[in-house]
Amino acid sequence: MQALGNHIIAEFYQCDKNTMNDTALIEKLMNEAAILSGATVIGSHFHTFNPYGVSGVIVIAESHLSIHTWPEYGYAAVDIFTCGDTIDAVKAFTHLKQGFAAGHTSSVEMKRGQLHDIGFEGELKHKAELNAVL
Repeated sequence: MQALGNHIIAEFYQCDKNTMNDTALIEKLMNEAAILSGATVIGSHFHTFNPYGVSGVIVIAESHLSIHTWPEYGYAAVDIFTCGDTIDAVKAFTHLKQGFAAGHTSSVEMKRGQLHDIGFEGELKHKAELNAVL
């Protein structure tokens, strides 16, 4: 099934509580995850909450990675949303799991913009056939 994007919605549990409140480290790990996945990093923005917690986003040419942390629970909610077929979002997920020292994870992967639902699957198949001939 062809889709415009792939979205991993991930939950990281039993993470290192100090890491979950370290904005600079989280931004570094998220940028590394994007690069390891094969994505093109455009920019990032992160915010530290008082008394604790971090939210941030890495904008990539292929979409984004975002995070919200609850250090007091050792928990992070992460989205890895990529478009196209060249990005390996699982590599990003694995890097973050290791970087956060997560004891347990939960994730759901979904295809976004399923082309058969928006009426473009046939057009893309036609373009692929045309490119094969050329």
